[in-house]
Amino acid sequence: MSKTAVVRSEWIKIRSLRPVSGALAAVFATTLAVTVLVFATVGQAEAGEEGNDPLFSAFYGLNFGQIAAIGFGATALSTEFLNGALRTSLAAVPNRNLLYTAKMAVIGGLALAVGLVSSFASLLVGQMFMGEYAIGLGDSGVLRAAFGGGVYLALMALLAAGLTALLRSAVMVLSLLIPFILIVSFVIGDIAGGAAEYLPDRAGQLILHGHHPGSLGPWTGLVVTGGWTCLALVAGWWTLRRRDA
Repeated sequence: MSKTAVVRSEWIKIRSLRPVSGALAAVFATTLAVTVLVFATVGQAEAGEEGNDPLFSAFYGLNFGQIAAIGFGATALSTEFLNGALRTSLAAVPNRNLLYTAKMAVIGGLALAVGLVSSFASLLVGQMFMGEYAIGLGDSGVLRAAFGGGVYLALMALLAAGLTALLRSAVMVLSLLIPFILIVSFVIGDIAGGAAEYLPDRAGQLILHGHHPGSLGPWTGLVVTGGWTCLALVAGWWTLRRRDA
């Protein structure tokens, strides 16, 4: 089977599985819903507070969109480990390297496309409620943050996908990643100080900040998150090659 055919089959597989396609749609829906809810209620009130970073605040909804992105990445891989689906996939595509690469390319491509739409939409819709505090794409750092936010969501989806290939369980990956991002990362940040910048979520979200006083910049932070993602993808690839289907 050609590379193009394998990629097409993976796209059809994701599109036809409702839990997977639903998780992908949730990235956009969650990001936009939280953005509208927050900005329509307390957006302008919080914008006037001292120390507020208007750029980072503009992408507040991505904090919840990343949870959906992790869910998408984990769900898209976990379907291969249910009811012998992996054996069927390997019967059609015996080359495990090709199968894994195609699957991750489709997951990453879809996550990037939806992530970019979600990032730009959250910015444009949220600023409709901000009145005199509104920022636009022409303001300093805004275009960089909007584009980087989409890339960040894609990296988090791929991080989850790689870990799911390693652990063969979406439940286990979600049980590890979501509490880590919502709770553990902040606890470690309080203890470790500057070293916490190198955690995958902390580093990647620097792309959304207007001010970054630490050692990492917005793009280098995104590279650090990319490094974590690459480690997870390599670990998942190694596991798929070594373990029986």
